Amino acid sequence: MQLIEVTTPAHQKEFIEMAVRLYKNEKNWIRPLDADIEGLFHQETNKLFRKGAKAKRWLLENDRGETIGRIASFINPKMKEKQPTGGLGFFECIDDKEAAFLLFDTAKAWLESEGMEAMDGPINFGERDKWWGLLVDGFTEPNYNMPWNFKYYQKFFEDYGFEIYFKQFTYARNVQNVGFDDKLIARANVILANPDYEFRYIKGKELKEKAPEYFMTVYNKAWARHMGKTLALKETQLMFSKMKPILDPKLIYFGFYKGEPVSMFIQIPEINQIFKHVNGKMDLLGKLKFLWYKTFSPPNKMLGLVFGVVPEHQGKGVESAMVVEYDKMSGRSDFQYKTIEMNWIGDFNPKMMRVCEQLLAKIYKTHHTYRFLFDREKPFERHRIFD
Repeated sequence: MQLIEVTTPAHQKEFIEMAVRLYKNEKNWIRPLDADIEGLFHQETNKLFRKGAKAKRWLLENDRGETIGRIASFINPKMKEKQPTGGLGFFECIDDKEAAFLLFDTAKAWLESEGMEAMDGPINFGERDKWWGLLVDGFTEPNYNMPWNFKYYQKFFEDYGFEIYFKQFTYARNVQNVGFDDKLIARANVILANPDYEFRYIKGKELKEKAPEYFMTVYNKAWARHMGKTLALKETQLMFSKMKPILDPKLIYFGFYKGEPVSMFIQIPEINQIFKHVNGKMDLLGKLKFLWYKTFSPPNKMLGLVFGVVPEHQGKGVESAMVVEYDKMSGRSDFQYKTIEMNWIGDFNPKMMRVCEQLLAKIYKTHHTYRFLFDREKPFERHRIFD
């Protein structure tokens, strides 16, 4: 077997194409957009490089010159851990333990040479909302920018010595004719009887001009301390601008208290239901296919991206009021979306897990994020639980 560092355009193409060949007979695998993956490894398209991030990629060939595996390894300066921790991701491999371990060894050796003391994987070279975790249960079609992998990968990671750092759950429920937990409804009614609260979706001029500001306000109060990052208005404006081609105003929902945003539920159509038809490429043909399917066969599943309530309004039933009020629209039989998946709920976030359970949602998929400590004598600690 021979390792080849990805350094040329031909290598970059092979990094993409080897996965396409590997999964060619897997009906539930959906080819990611090539640009979504390749863009992560270039300074022009990944701003982490400007903050001191580093990354390397390798291909693994057999003695016949055939690519049988790939891996990426990276150092993200935004990862704040007790020990310097790097990451590995975009791992693909034939069912060969020796090949898999050689790829893991390669990533580990490079990270050690850069002063790292641990590695997490498989993770993204960027934010947690994309390409994060190993699928271990629920091998149905992946949601957009979520990983899908062979079942045998789990044994590779665990036999090598990776331990579960945290689990990520995807909850799912039907949108119509499900109802809610009685306790949730009782809490919701208390809030809905208070005229100082208002819950509504954002549309028209307000969606363009005010939604990014509303999002920034709620996110920075509800999530920033957990995620270790606050958002600036320019960042949220750019985020909404990038999502514009797929945004559906009926899926952008906010709660207000005396006119100030205090909660949000941001959803998008599950666009992998469209992207599975474009074969990874948004060239002219891909764009035409995207427009055709978006118009004539639009997604019937919505994907929950983020749900948050600012601290001073938590524990009062605001989250319950949001979903009960939203159900007045989404619960109608003419509502386009029939199912919802609430993506990426970490097992370190029991509050959000309880919200999903009260919505009568069920765990539909499970991903594992693993950690490998280079000092094998050092005690292993799982991700801290959010209070």
